[in-house]
Amino acid sequence: MNIPSKYEANTVEGKWYEYWMQHNYFRSVPDGREPYTIVIPPPNVTGVLHMGHMLNNTIQDVLIRRARLKGFNACWVPGTDHASIATEAKVVARLKEHGINKSDLTREEFLKHAWDWTEEYGGVILEQLKKLGCSCDWDRTKFTMDDDMSTSVIKVFVDLYEKGLIYRGHRMVNWDPEAKTTLSDEEVIYEERQGLLYYLEYSIVGSDEKVTIATTRPETILGDTAICINPNDERYTHLKGKKAIVPLVNREIPIIEDEYVDLEFGTGCLKVTPAHDENDKVLGEKHQLEVIDIFNDDATLNSFGMHYEGMDRFDVRKAISKELEQKGFLVKTENHVNKVGTSERTKAVIEPRLSEQWFLKMEELVKPAIKAVLEDEDVKLFPKKFENTYRHWMENIRDWNISRQLWWGHQIPAWYYGDGQNDFVVAETVEQALEKAKEATGNAGLTVNDLRQEEDSLDTWFSSWLWPISVFGGVLEPENEEIEYYYPTNDLVTGPDILFFWVARMIIAGYEFRGEKPFSNVYLTGLVRDKQRRKMSKSLGNSPDALGLIKEYGADGVRVGLLLSSAAGNDLLFDEGLCQQGKGFANKIWNAFRLVKGWEVSDTLEQPEVAKSAISWYKSRFNATLENIEDQFDKYRISDALMATYKLIWDDFCSWLLEMVKPAYQQPIDKKTYEEVLSLFEDNLKILHPFMPFLTEEIWQLMKVRTPEDALIIASWPEKGAVDADLIADFDLAAGVISGIRNIRKEKNIAFKNTIDLMVLNNEKAGTHLDPVISKLGNVENLTYVEEKPEGALSFRVRSNEYFIPVTGAVNVEEEIQKLEEELKYTEGFLKSVQKKLSNERFVNNAPEQVVAMEKKKEADAKAKIETLRESLASLK
Repeated sequence: MNIPSKYEANTVEGKWYEYWMQHNYFRSVPDGREPYTIVIPPPNVTGVLHMGHMLNNTIQDVLIRRARLKGFNACWVPGTDHASIATEAKVVARLKEHGINKSDLTREEFLKHAWDWTEEYGGVILEQLKKLGCSCDWDRTKFTMDDDMSTSVIKVFVDLYEKGLIYRGHRMVNWDPEAKTTLSDEEVIYEERQGLLYYLEYSIVGSDEKVTIATTRPETILGDTAICINPNDERYTHLKGKKAIVPLVNREIPIIEDEYVDLEFGTGCLKVTPAHDENDKVLGEKHQLEVIDIFNDDATLNSFGMHYEGMDRFDVRKAISKELEQKGFLVKTENHVNKVGTSERTKAVIEPRLSEQWFLKMEELVKPAIKAVLEDEDVKLFPKKFENTYRHWMENIRDWNISRQLWWGHQIPAWYYGDGQNDFVVAETVEQALEKAKEATGNAGLTVNDLRQEEDSLDTWFSSWLWPISVFGGVLEPENEEIEYYYPTNDLVTGPDILFFWVARMIIAGYEFRGEKPFSNVYLTGLVRDKQRRKMSKSLGNSPDALGLIKEYGADGVRVGLLLSSAAGNDLLFDEGLCQQGKGFANKIWNAFRLVKGWEVSDTLEQPEVAKSAISWYKSRFNATLENIEDQFDKYRISDALMATYKLIWDDFCSWLLEMVKPAYQQPIDKKTYEEVLSLFEDNLKILHPFMPFLTEEIWQLMKVRTPEDALIIASWPEKGAVDADLIADFDLAAGVISGIRNIRKEKNIAFKNTIDLMVLNNEKAGTHLDPVISKLGNVENLTYVEEKPEGALSFRVRSNEYFIPVTGAVNVEEEIQKLEEELKYTEGFLKSVQKKLSNERFVNNAPEQVVAMEKKKEADAKAKIETLRESLASLK
């Protein structure tokens, strides 16, 4: 067989992926086997592959390929998310490039552009995942805006509304002025930023008195409707019931009292702007204050902004602070570090804004999900440390703001039939809505034209929280064969940054709509960072081209590189050298295969004892490693499972076993040994396949003629076998002896072609069955056991045993004696210098303790070395 001298990943990978696809190895349909199911965390439909996707999907593919080998009906469901905010922003930006404003389009016209964009760019990331080797059931690919998925979302909305869990309310929300939509609390990222604290003077009506108020946002004075003082603050008791004048605006506002005001912060006086601060809103409702909203939806100022109308809020802050200073209202400014909320999607600074929105009550919904994770452990988080984060979020949950001021998404199924805020009905279709509206109004003459559907769309997460249910049709057909067979799924692999956004909400949905958990285990990966611990991002330019890495190092090399340093829950400090290490591992295995396949096989030769011993040892070592690997997988320590596999194949198989069984130069190998080695090689490929699918399938298929039914991807995972711990321990001793012999050969320049004699002082009564291995790998001609130390020999120790190599014929005695005497003279001189330093009381008393300890260690080491050198000289003379 002509085996290429070099492993060419770029030619191999495409060939085998196409082969797997042609034979439907990824396809899963319900049958009599036990299912193993994973649903992909759906990436944004218009996204591209980045390092986080690479890590996350590699882990999923490892789990699904292992399950397939273990005989499960493995089903990995792929798909994409419509990503309302991100996708709409991209469509709006492209329209602007063509001179089109979203506001000039109808909803239908805009959605046509959005679908055009999705069809043009959507699904690119799924094609890229194929390059990584992901073995998803591509026939099951879902998109959160597919007709059946959309219908599922609407059905769930109506169900929750009819249960009294969805309501419409006028609330303070997080407003993203760039995306022009509200966000849930979880989509706001708080960052510490350096800013200023502005001290402003407000005049008191009817007097010359003024009060000073500190604020971080001077532009919001345009919306002030009160000043609040603490009733226990003696400094301001006299102001009770009076009014103040807002600077620049000249609006009179009441001075109110409330214990909410912190006596110690700022000046003890608080400006109240109910339209632009959550706490101010509470005060406003309590004291029945006027509400003045000064912002447009893009955070420019509206007509309440006076001469600043149309300007951006941050430009106004600079301008108004100058005007306040010029007109004598600004007393001073101070540096001030403030926590600023930013949009998780657009990075824009969030504006608190009063708005009419749709909310989902969470207080009762969340209880089964808390119990499932924190009490019953029906759902396990790996690593367990994330349970504390989960607990904090879930026990402090607020109602979920599920409406978004976007057109790309699932339009809320509410229809208005009048002008009042509560003149609406909720239904799955407009026809059903019409019947409900007729009933609500008593007007049988209503038509569809009299109804107006809610403009808002649902939060993207409101569709993805149904993902493990909806991908199997479980919302529309709750008892269909697929949902009954595949649900609950087994494992979920995702990042901790969406533990609440997605994971917790899926658990909530699972118990609400199926009465059971959506999955059993959640493996939370770390974030991929660069060597400077920075999160990878396009803006920093520190995120490598994912497909470029695959082209350079091969998909298997990249997979190994990522996994070798990605313990669950810990961030991965990505280094391209890790991918080079993975590529090197692939080449090592390829060369081992070429070596084995290059041997001439004899049907007549008997199996040598050394081969028998070596194969018995490797079987035990393999079985011990298999136990370890299984344990690591059970604990979701995927990196450790790979490392155990890596060491087994690189060290034990390639570096030891093949050396032990390798025939002499240009000599054949016996058939029994050859076939056993190939069988062990096959077992290695099976446990390595989940990590390196392409390389392993290539070697598997080159080993012998295989039918499609014999492909590695659907082979059987190795059965656990017996572990001979004593044999493993004996081999560790033998390996130490071989290393000792090799070290002496290197130090004394004894060529390997020259045989040596080895004498053993067997102090620990070790077995002798691995002596043939020692003799072969150490090129030992005579291995004998002695009762006492021989004269004239080089020695080394392994554990408590002592090993001796006679000098005669091995080394030049005179040269060795001269070398040892020179080394002894140097070491004795070194000892004297150390002892001189230690005899100096001034040094001992004044030097740091650790420095003195180090010198004493040098003294002890030198004495031990002198003793060894003298013994070696005595044996040679």
